[in-house]
Amino acid sequence: MKISGFFIRWSFALLLVFITYNPTGYSLVHWVWPFGNEQLPLKILASLLILGCYVIYLTATFRSLGWIGIVLVLAFCGTLVWLFVDQGWMDLSNPGILSWVMIVIVGTVMGLGISWSHIKKRLTGQFDTDDVGE
Repeated sequence: MKISGFFIRWSFALLLVFITYNPTGYSLVHWVWPFGNEQLPLKILASLLILGCYVIYLTATFRSLGWIGIVLVLAFCGTLVWLFVDQGWMDLSNPGILSWVMIVIVGTVMGLGISWSHIKKRLTGQFDTDDVGE
């Protein structure tokens, strides 16, 4: 996998989280909530499509990183945010900034999760395979 492959996967993960929720007010959550009858079939269809994308990304993330890997990535991202705040490069007093930071962190975890098998293969030369017959 080239570095561009990782950035494409990461971009799609960020886009998925951004489409689901973002502080601009233009997201699936803002469109669906409060749950009303107008455009109900379209809202359900869009929600199911987004849910299907999450199933793909989260399944790949849990299988490739596992709980320990996810916790390590979250700890790394949290420490990086802490460093930025401590150095004065980021101010989290604005709730919108905190929302954007969380979108990037969740997208990064999912992007790394879906790319980890390719990264591990490049680093170690070992292939990851799913167990057949589960």
